[in-house]
Amino acid sequence: MKHFLRVLSQFLVFLYCKCLWRGLKFVIRKVTGRCELQRICYNNKPGARRTLKIESSLRSSKHEILQSAINSHPDSVEKTIDDIMALKKINPDTNPQLGISLQACLLQIVGYRNLVVEVEKLRREPYDCENPVHEEMLMKLWKELCPDSPLSGRISKQWCEIGFQGNDPKTDFRGMGLLGLYNLLYFAEHDKATALQVLHDSLQPKHRGVSREEASKMSKAEWEKKKFDKAIGYSFAIVGINITELAYSLLLSGALKTHLYNVAPEMPNVAHFQQTFCYLMQEFHRFWIEEDPSDIMEFNRVRTKFYKRVLKQLKKPDMALCPHFTASDLHLVTL
Repeated sequence: MKHFLRVLSQFLVFLYCKCLWRGLKFVIRKVTGRCELQRICYNNKPGARRTLKIESSLRSSKHEILQSAINSHPDSVEKTIDDIMALKKINPDTNPQLGISLQACLLQIVGYRNLVVEVEKLRREPYDCENPVHEEMLMKLWKELCPDSPLSGRISKQWCEIGFQGNDPKTDFRGMGLLGLYNLLYFAEHDKATALQVLHDSLQPKHRGVSREEASKMSKAEWEKKKFDKAIGYSFAIVGINITELAYSLLLSGALKTHLYNVAPEMPNVAHFQQTFCYLMQEFHRFWIEEDPSDIMEFNRVRTKFYKRVLKQLKKPDMALCPHFTASDLHLVTL
């Protein structure tokens, strides 16, 4: 019986999408004198709310011109808009604003798709210690984060001071490739004060108060462990690479469309992605302290909880996650 009801419900949904909804759109157009694209543009302000609806409308259209519009090359967006206006029999002279609005939406859609390609390319590029550009970036990261501490050598235990796991950072970039280094360096260069503060905090051990009664029941070793642990401390660079993976996942899933469509007037680019990373690093640091984990072993739990919180925010079409730093004139806003 349950199986029958499930099949029936699926059939009704299919019938609604394929027949009733198309019929309803036809009636609405006759009554209003506007096609769906016009109604979306005129009834929604610029940003994710409008662009997401335009993207959905184009993707679900039965016309090949509309379906293929979301895969247009940036240079052909203007021609694509002309083709759409002609298909919908809309006079651009009497509807000039529609063409402008559609073009802005399509540039955002195409830009997001290209951004995914660019970010994926960086993620797939492995760190190469034989590449002078890669090495220069790594050395620059050290100088930005530790300006008063000269590096003793390319292979050094000093790398642990900024949160790498061993003597050679190249092994830590395997998961996210060059993307992790790009993001860390961008954070250190464009929001240096915050990056240095987060690094400083990550190195600080956390003191826990222990009463005399508790101390009397513990051995010396247990008391020291209880009194002095490193719950607040974490590996700055490793966490940065991990947050890079989190940002990458949000981008790949499409969840970041809400944010990027709200903050990028036209085509989102790598700089927008890196600014988002900086915001996520700052927010994760605050969240980590708020969660007050007992030790670093709780990292995955805290990260998962943080990811869910960000995902929940991004489900609001008017929400923009914006970093507070000099590289951006954006603010945390609800449009």
